[in-house]
Amino acid sequence: MLAIETHGLTRFFGERAAVADLALEVPEGSFYGFLGPNGAGKSTTMRLLAGLLAPSAGGGTVLGHDLAENSHEVRRLIGVVPDGLALFERLSGAEQLRLHGQLYGLPRRVAGGRAEELLAALGLAGDADRLVGEYSHGMRKRLALGCALIHGPRLLFLDEPFEGIDALAVTGVRRLLRELVDQDRLTIFLTSHVLEVVERLVTHVGVIQGGRLVAQGALAAVRGSGTLEQFFLRTLGEGEERGAPRLSWTGSRPAGG
Repeated sequence: MLAIETHGLTRFFGERAAVADLALEVPEGSFYGFLGPNGAGKSTTMRLLAGLLAPSAGGGTVLGHDLAENSHEVRRLIGVVPDGLALFERLSGAEQLRLHGQLYGLPRRVAGGRAEELLAALGLAGDADRLVGEYSHGMRKRLALGCALIHGPRLLFLDEPFEGIDALAVTGVRRLLRELVDQDRLTIFLTSHVLEVVERLVTHVGVIQGGRLVAQGALAAVRGSGTLEQFFLRTLGEGEERGAPRLSWTGSRPAGG
């Protein structure tokens, strides 16, 4: 079964098509890496799939629900960690999680118990009572992930989830996400520029360029015998390594100067 299936999915901003004729197939229970250069249409695609944007043409289904006819049900079943975080800075981390759980209809006691588990799993237990406004960017990223998970979604959208997170925290988050996919059959749809991390995590990939899907499938089949980075560069027409451009004022300093 497919967790996400789209046909002709298109979104215009003015006369520019940010996403054009997109045909995604994301298997249920997969860890899907959605890759592309800046401005390729990754975040727009994610907002369309999460029901936060209406398509200009085409459509699709998420977890068996039509995006156009049942977007409310789609939003109930998914979790989203957007690139631009929106958290309440005057709440503590624990309060933020409990509130998020209750907004999804969880009883107060259940929301509180899940908040404690998530804070521990995300390495934030020691900062549970600190105000979110005092959190670093990486801590906010982890807290936002907790907010996206607290109601037990069946599909998780992650937009650049590792940006600004230190290496130690990334290891813990990566382990948690793999366990959720392997043990709970959660489907994860991830965008990231950190190809080394993506390659260690995902089971399937899709590559978008200029709003159009240019490759899609199981990771091993898509990348072939090379690395994901090599495949990515080759697919986007950057297969030949280029020397870095020289700056006019460099390389002229005398030795010992």
